[in-house]
Amino acid sequence: MSEVIFGDYTISSDPQRLDAARVHHWLSTDAYWALGRSREKQDAAIAASLNFGAYEGSSGEQVAYARIVTDYATFGWLCDVYVDRGARGKGLGTALVTAVRDHLEPVGLRRILLATADAHGVYEKIGFRALESTDKWMALGVQ
Repeated sequence: MSEVIFGDYTISSDPQRLDAARVHHWLSTDAYWALGRSREKQDAAIAASLNFGAYEGSSGEQVAYARIVTDYATFGWLCDVYVDRGARGKGLGTALVTAVRDHLEPVGLRRILLATADAHGVYEKIGFRALESTDKWMALGVQ
């Protein structure tokens, strides 16, 4: 478990702090990649992932979320990164993803991937780059 302070926020991987109902609401109603996702599906995703939340200092209210699916050896998939609309524009998304990256650094993953339609700049700030050779990658399921 890790914890990082960023301004008035605490970023934590403590699963006991997660507000699963809030995470589900954010993703299923406001995240283009997860619209309509069921609560059961979201709870299963949380249970099978390494999860991070960002919490407002005075209230302890969760204001952001990210999860990573990983084997803790070679590969990770960063997904469901979401910052509450009221907490955006303060660098919290970058701080959250940085905390995920730094938490996993000692493991020595060969690759962490993600997909985004609109936040390339956030991820580029901490070292993510577009894949140079996409012809090797394939997907099974909805494109």
